[in-house]
Amino acid sequence: MRVVMVSKALVMGAYQRKLEELARLPDVELIAVVPPSWQEAGAAAVLDRVHTSGYRLLVSSLALNGRFHLHFYPDLPRLLSELEPDILHMDEEPYNLATWHALRNGKAAGARSLFFTWQNLARRYPLPFRYFEHANYARAAHAIAGNQAAAGVLRAKGYSGPISVIPQFGVDPEIFAPDDLAPPRGPTPVVIGYAGRLVSEKGLDVLLRACIALPEGSWRLRIAGDGPLRPGLEAKARAAGVRDQVEFVGRIASTRVPEFYRTLDLCVLPSESRRNWIEQFGRVLIEAMSCEVAVIGSDCGEIPHVIGDAGLIFPEGDADALHAHLSALAADPARRRALARLGRERVLDHFTHARIAAATGEVYRQMMACPQVPVPSI
Repeated sequence: MRVVMVSKALVMGAYQRKLEELARLPDVELIAVVPPSWQEAGAAAVLDRVHTSGYRLLVSSLALNGRFHLHFYPDLPRLLSELEPDILHMDEEPYNLATWHALRNGKAAGARSLFFTWQNLARRYPLPFRYFEHANYARAAHAIAGNQAAAGVLRAKGYSGPISVIPQFGVDPEIFAPDDLAPPRGPTPVVIGYAGRLVSEKGLDVLLRACIALPEGSWRLRIAGDGPLRPGLEAKARAAGVRDQVEFVGRIASTRVPEFYRTLDLCVLPSESRRNWIEQFGRVLIEAMSCEVAVIGSDCGEIPHVIGDAGLIFPEGDADALHAHLSALAADPARRRALARLGRERVLDHFTHARIAAATGEVYRQMMACPQVPVPSI
């Protein structure tokens, strides 16, 4: 079967590993359509050709680059007509113009189509986005949801077709791997880490308060990333007299992220729900788990589903509960190592690029096994 996948996320070279794994499936002929770049937060992510074996990578112009809801691919009608795919995999939310434009032209080219969604809040969109959303529900032969809540949102909003819950991307376990040659670290201080944006919804104030309550000198906190909360966190650490125990690493190049995880004993994702945001996945968790680092997460959004039984969960916003988990694991290196091994096993079972590609390939087979259902021209 010939599959055309359209995705702006694939300008990131690391994410292209999933495509190589998809292309290895014996019944898949894969063609990826990507823009030359994607503008976000005032910066351009330029296409990085890193993993390009086994499939065709086509670059298509992008109209309204940087407009999340309104961008689209003007050349896509011509490409779909020429390529004649069996399946169009539109790697975008159903309420976006790009998805409506793609699925409309996919229908004209005779393709079965699917869309991808992370949206785990049941939002009511204004026109024309509400129109795009319901038109795409009617046209799609399948939907892939990145988390359990997103699947529930689709049902609540009227999508009646098949849904598979599959994360958008996994990790490469050969890159995100433990350093087996590193000498074991001593029992103290325990090194606690966080990686991501320094914004209020990530719960960093809770993490800092939980660490401050640990015995003096028994811990270090390494925070990778940047954002508006950094000055306030630095000030709080200074006021508590622990500034020398808290290291702000700043932004890390993607090639050095595994190295950061390998410096940690524990990795914490203390996300907190907001009116307009709930944690959709928590990629930092599978990266740390793949590096065989024990993880602790709040119960916000998808985090408990990602961690499963391979780490510890605490109620979001509860610094005392997080402190209890940190204290227990700091005092029990053997349990930390056991959780770390479970985490690595969980990633190998569920969250590698190869596993995600295999699950996606099964979706394609299900789509091909179902007869084409006529849909209205909307």
